[in-house]
Order: sequence, then C-alpha cells, then structure tokens
Amino acid sequence: MKQSTKGFAIATLTAAALSMGMSSAAMAYGDNDDGMRDSVGDAMESAGQATSDTWITSKVRGSFVAESELSALDIGVETNEGVVTLSGEVYTDAERDLAIQVAEGIEGVEEVAAGGLTVAE
Repeated sequence: MKQSTKGFAIATLTAAALSMGMSSAAMAYGDNDDGMRDSVGDAMESAGQATSDTWITSKVRGSFVAESELSALDIGVETNEGVVTLSGEVYTDAERDLAIQVAEGIEGVEEVAAGGLTVAE
C-alpha cells in the first residue's frame, strides 16, 4: 500500500511541476510572437493531456486497490489521451469484467482497451 501511495505522490508532483513550467513559459512570451505563443500553447496542451492521463492512471490504480474483489497488483494500467489500456492476468471472467467496469467509471476515461487483460486458465 505504501508503494502505490508513493507512486501516486510522485506522479502528482511531476504533473504539477510540468504544468507550472509550461504556464510560466506562456506568460514570458506574451502576445508579441504568435508563432512562439502557438508553440507554447501546444506544449501546454500536451502537458495538460499528460497530467490528465497521469491522473486517470493513478485514479484507476487506486480504485483497483480499493476494490477487494480485484488483484490490483496483477493488472497493468496505462493511459494515453483518455484511453485506458489494461493488461495482465486475472483469475476469473468476473474479475476481468469488474476491472473494466471500474476503469470505465473513472472521470476522464474515454475508452477502456482490455485486450491485454487475460483470464488465467
């Protein structure tokens, strides 16, 4: 449990640092250079998406830990542009279905890809 809390804290601090750095860069350039402002805006949007994806991944993992019927350590979670990819091996079809359902219930999740989440034979 300490490991997942530590990972969440690191992910949150990294995301916050990234977003603060991008907003400072945007303020420094002002309105004088539209090309630079567009580049900074694109970078800020990219950092914002990375922050959002990091938050979603952390939230899904935390929800798995809180769900007593899931073996959270056996399920890998990655997020890219709101698409959560689950991987690993679970014990039953019901556990696989529950993992998908929990991930789909997280705010910001656009889709859940669970092709890599298999049921042990």
